[in-house]
Amino acid sequence: MRYFFDSFSLDTERRELCRGPEVIAIAPQVFDLLGYLIGNRERVVSKNDLISAIWQGRVVSDVALTTRLNAARKAIGDSGDDQRLIKTFPRKGVRFVATVREALGPTTATFINLPSPAAGKPSLVVLPFANLSPDPAQDYFVDGVTESLTTDLSRMAGIFVIGRNTAFTYKGKCVDLKQIGYELGVRYVLEGSVQRARSRIRINVQLIDAETGNHLWGERFDKQIADLFDMQDEIGARLANQLGTELVTVEARRAARAPHPDSMDLYFQGMAYLNRGTDPASLSQARPFFEQALLLDAANAEAMVGITDVDTMRATSMLIDRTAPLRVVEASLAKILAHTPNHARAHCLMGVVQIFTKRAAQGIAECERALALDRNLATAHAWIGLGKCNLGRAEETEAHIMEAFRLSPRDHKASSWMNTAGVAQSYLGADEAAVHWFKRSIETNRNIAPFVHFFLAAALAHLAQIEEARAYLQRGLVLAPSFSIEQFHASSPTDHPICLAQRARIAEGLRKAGLSQK
Repeated sequence: MRYFFDSFSLDTERRELCRGPEVIAIAPQVFDLLGYLIGNRERVVSKNDLISAIWQGRVVSDVALTTRLNAARKAIGDSGDDQRLIKTFPRKGVRFVATVREALGPTTATFINLPSPAAGKPSLVVLPFANLSPDPAQDYFVDGVTESLTTDLSRMAGIFVIGRNTAFTYKGKCVDLKQIGYELGVRYVLEGSVQRARSRIRINVQLIDAETGNHLWGERFDKQIADLFDMQDEIGARLANQLGTELVTVEARRAARAPHPDSMDLYFQGMAYLNRGTDPASLSQARPFFEQALLLDAANAEAMVGITDVDTMRATSMLIDRTAPLRVVEASLAKILAHTPNHARAHCLMGVVQIFTKRAAQGIAECERALALDRNLATAHAWIGLGKCNLGRAEETEAHIMEAFRLSPRDHKASSWMNTAGVAQSYLGADEAAVHWFKRSIETNRNIAPFVHFFLAAALAHLAQIEEARAYLQRGLVLAPSFSIEQFHASSPTDHPICLAQRARIAEGLRKAGLSQK
């Protein structure tokens, strides 16, 4: 019998424990213990059960049993603190709680001749998640999470996702993941489990390379139970955002090794740099890959959007009049949307351009259109927050920022969202809150745009923390030596009267910090 779990396989006939292609050295008793726990994973195994099965009823001390159990956990990357795979139930025993698939040998099922996993664009199947809760009635919720995640991932650019109905033919079956990759012609397999205990729910997921069986990425999602159906959507959204970024990284690594990368290979390499952040270095490294992708395929809409993304981020971080560079970006986006009218990222970027060129209401509408096309586009929520700020409604901004973080808590644009929250608090005159957000942003991203230092300096000056305000002002001037109060006024992205009055107060803070008028 072969058991597959996490990134491991355990072959009871060959007596081998492997992680991917690597055979892991393990003591015979530890192997027997692990095999017994996996083979009896449907129940809690008592101490007497283990002694009877592994030690044939001989007297064994608690210390010896604990030592073997710890060795089994260590061999499979678990620990007594985490108990991710082997869980202890006080005064009851232990249970193997990871998702396990069994294989007796090659499947006898017949499938049509599908392309190999490496052919075409990246491909993925989301296998039905395992229900590890004691209540089988929770299957409906577990299946809902799988379906929600499949739907969300299918919206990702450049990724082919096997449909739900095909994926669910594997529910409850023990099939080798490599075999699934062969049968469906997919490059990646995503599997997971859901466990509900009292008022909390835990979800474990892992991404597997179907060609090699290697574990590429894993994540745990632990949350207080609220409305179950809302949670299905939220869990799907969070996992889709995190997995989307990880898939781009994995594909970029694969493309970097390809002797003759195609247009989408180059696109993924560009996105990998763009996902590192919006600092000048990352943007400069990303753009050439998108340009090369277009040289190979002039109709590659994803590469076109990648270029406009880079150019938008460059323009919006500028401290001078951004109108001219953003006008060029807007023209490019108009052409893209004329050919691909339902491209969510393109609509979002069009919204950003409008928000920064004194058309915030139109920009918000574009971002809302983007969310209608892709509900997981977390950054669209943050840009809506900035748009509200530019309409004199800064008190509404933070709620939009928190929604972005709810959808994507570890997003590479997190520092940008914090900046938006800080700007809104500065507009409202809530200087302590503004300082909090700006300092968090700087801690998150040391390559921060100059305007953050200037806004932070103004807020600190209003709090009478003049020395610290001057220090941050100087940091900003190192990055933008010619910046002045006149430039601050000239770079305003809004002409709303409420905002202009709010910005006048910020300018006064800059003056207190020592910024020159011209």
